[in-house]
This record gives sequence, C-alpha cells and structure tokens, in this order.
Amino acid sequence: MFKKILENVSNCPPLVHCITNYVTVNDCANSVLACGGAPIMADDINEVEEIISICNALVINIGTLNERTVAAMIMAGKKANRLGRPVILDPVGAGASSLRTNTVFKLLNEVQFSVIRGNVSEIKTIDQGSGTTKGVDADISDAVNKDNLDQMIAFAKALSEKTGAIIAITGAIDIVADHQKALVIRNGHPMMSRITGTGCMLTTVIGSYCGANPEQLLLATSAAVSCMGLCGELAFEKVQSQEAGTASFRAFLIDAMSLMNIETLKGGMKLETR
Repeated sequence: MFKKILENVSNCPPLVHCITNYVTVNDCANSVLACGGAPIMADDINEVEEIISICNALVINIGTLNERTVAAMIMAGKKANRLGRPVILDPVGAGASSLRTNTVFKLLNEVQFSVIRGNVSEIKTIDQGSGTTKGVDADISDAVNKDNLDQMIAFAKALSEKTGAIIAITGAIDIVADHQKALVIRNGHPMMSRITGTGCMLTTVIGSYCGANPEQLLLATSAAVSCMGLCGELAFEKVQSQEAGTASFRAFLIDAMSLMNIETLKGGMKLETR
C-alpha cells in the first residue's frame, strides 16, 4: 500500500521548507533528514518566497507565534499555492488563546492547505471556531476512542470537504481522511506524549512524504502517520531493553525513522480503511 510512497521519498529526496517553532525546530529538521528528505528552516519575510520556489513542500507550524512570522507564513503559503506545492498546517495550541485561534483562521482564509494535522482539540477548533485545547495538548474529553470513532471519522471527512485539505487527527487512535475515505491507524505509544514535539516532528515527515508524492496526498499522509506511530513503538522497545528514559526515547524515535523501510512498516502497521 505504501511501497511507492516510501520509494519516491528515497529516490527523489524532497526539500522541505519549514516555518516552525523554536521549541522543536532541531527535532523537526532531524526528522525530515531521518525520513529521507532535506529541511530548510526559513521564516524571514525577505526570503520565504525564494526559498519555497526551490522546495517541494511547505510546513507551517504556529507553535511559537509572533507577528513577523505570521506575515512570512502567509507570503510563503500564497507562493506555494501559486507554484502548486503541498502546504501542510500544524495548528499547535489552536483554541488556547485568541492569537493562536485568530491566526489559524487568517491562515485558512489566505492559504489553501493540502493537509491539516493536529490533535483532536486543535482540529475541533478549526471546525467550530473555538476549543478546549489544554495548552498545546488535547483536552482528554475530546479524545478519539472506540465509542466515538464512527462519529469522528464522519467529522474528519466533513471537515476535509469544508477545507479542501486532508485532515489528520492524531492521538491514541489516528484518523487521516479526505471527504470520501478515511484511514484509521492504531500505531504509537503513550511515551510519545512525554517528550516535546512528536506532533511537530510528524508534521514535517508528512511534509516530506507529500513533497515526494504530491499526487497521492491521502496515502502520503497516512504513510507518514503510520511510520511515526510505529517508530514510537520501536523506540519504546529500545527504552525498555536498555532501561533508559525520555531523552533516550527521543533519540531512539529519530533512529527508528532513519531505519524505517517498507518491510518494517508492513510488519508493524495497524491500519484499516473506512
């Protein structure tokens, strides 16, 4: 299912323009490298149009907002749209403050996004205009579970139709959907929530996979989500075997991404189509 997606990343390594946050910027860059792409981290308004012109995809992450970078995000996003490059949005903390929420809607009004990836509270904020995000984490009451899974799949499909973007809701159960089809992914490990930036890292991997597969955005996004979740499982196995902790888990997570291949993915992914 994902063989060609991974082959395209390997055979034509995508250059990914990341306008991301300063908390996780290094891990995001390393995640792009680990999955087979090449990152460029550029957020000055005087160069973003030039940078996206040589790149295969653009990732916009609102984790540490300021007025200067918002203007650069919009300029880069519009240029990427004109060039036909995939644009991926990570609405970190949307719903936690009026600045974050208003910025998300300004971006949605100005830029056509190819993929929107966030936790369930962030994605609900995009749909409803407000939310109950707990800082940059999802509200536990919003969590996707077996009881509300069908409802959340329908929600993701409807939001995809509304925004024109692939919707990726990530958490204990992941949903990746366009307006017609959804993939449910059950990979991952709770320890992923104990280090900063696994969501940000995933978004840049999505940018890499979509940059190499611009005609297969649903599959590319699903492959990235599956790979990251499986990497979390493999990293936890290493932590257990070495009696290590969260800092080691972070390194093992990036290690696992750098070693990921289609055989490992096929052997470990837990995915269903709905």
